Parts: sequence; C-alpha cells; structure tokens
Amino acid sequence: MLNIQGIMKQAQQMQRKMQETQAKLGEQEQEGTAGGGLVKVVLNGKSEMKKLSIDKSLVNAEEVDMLEDLILAAYNDAHVKVDAMMEEGMKEATGGVGLGGLKLPF
Repeated sequence: MLNIQGIMKQAQQMQRKMQETQAKLGEQEQEGTAGGGLVKVVLNGKSEMKKLSIDKSLVNAEEVDMLEDLILAAYNDAHVKVDAMMEEGMKEATGGVGLGGLKLPF
C-alpha cells in the first residue's frame, strides 16, 4: 500500500529543492557572442539582459542593420545557454526525473 503522506513529503521536498535551484540559477549569468566576439550579451538565469558590449569598430551609421543583427544573434546565443543551464539545474534538482516539458516560471 502506498504511503500517501510519505509521497506528499517527498513532493514537497522536491518542490522546495526546485525553488532553491531556480533562485540559485536565476543569479548565474551566461554570455552570448556574435560576429566573432565583436558583440557580447550577458543574461542572468531569468533571461534578463545584464550587459551589452559592442566593439567600437562596429559603430558605423551605414551598418546599423548589421549591428542590430549581431545584437540579436548574441542575445539568442546567450538565451540558448541560459535554457540549457536551467534544464541541467532542474534535472539535478529533481534527481533526473523528467518534468514532461514543464516550463519554469522564468
């Protein structure tokens, strides 16, 4: 017979661990780059942009479109890294139990 109280306690512990992991990962940062490092974007674990670096050689009024594309590419590169970091962190927090595509709150 299943011990419902034991299962509930385990679920609460896993939930608490997941919340702690989310908070910890939310503070970590990932850097994305584009244009061979000429544009760099740093995101935290909540995908909030914390820093943007643009090499001075890219600042040219005639090439604004290219600069915009590089910023987007760097952001997307960093975002992929944040997603992978969060997925790995949640995998560790849940002991490898899959969450079936459950999206995190950030």
